[in-house]
Amino acid sequence: MEYFETIKCENFDVYNLRYHEKRIMNTISKNFSLSEFIYPPSKELLKCKIIYNEDEIVSIEFSPYKKKEIKSFKFIRDNKIEYSKKMLNRDKMNLLYLQKENADEIIIVKNNLISDTSIANIAIFDGDIWLTPKIPLLKGTMRENLLQKGEIFEKDISVEMFKNAKKVALLNAMIGFNVLKTYSCLS
Repeated sequence: MEYFETIKCENFDVYNLRYHEKRIMNTISKNFSLSEFIYPPSKELLKCKIIYNEDEIVSIEFSPYKKKEIKSFKFIRDNKIEYSKKMLNRDKMNLLYLQKENADEIIIVKNNLISDTSIANIAIFDGDIWLTPKIPLLKGTMRENLLQKGEIFEKDISVEMFKNAKKVALLNAMIGFNVLKTYSCLS
């Protein structure tokens, strides 16, 4: 089985390495010191994709990164999807994404609770604090960083809570904590 990490690189800096290393350890029970492998080739904003398996790092690729503009969501219900490890094979996720119709992105609803989008964790602002799903599909590195800092808090989030949120943010290694200025939901 192959897995991957997506790591932000900019100005020759590599971001959140310890969170990526921790997720690799949780995935395959093996430590890799990623700083020994990652050498950004330029100052521009790059996506570093590391593919690995239980034995070794298989490949490291750098590509320029352009943020995807997301302004609309479609709720997709799937109680069986599992994605607790960042597997290279994303066929099940891609099948869900194909159901987005005219929306920019999907929000996966599992067991009547919000989990994740196809590419990011979610947080909602309830007027007092930022909340993120207690049971995401994937424990993202940015999510873990913000939880440890006490900037977001875990809670079960229903579709109704999401619809009534004061603000919504998407979070992942590349976009950080990205509060959406406007968004809509297609049921």
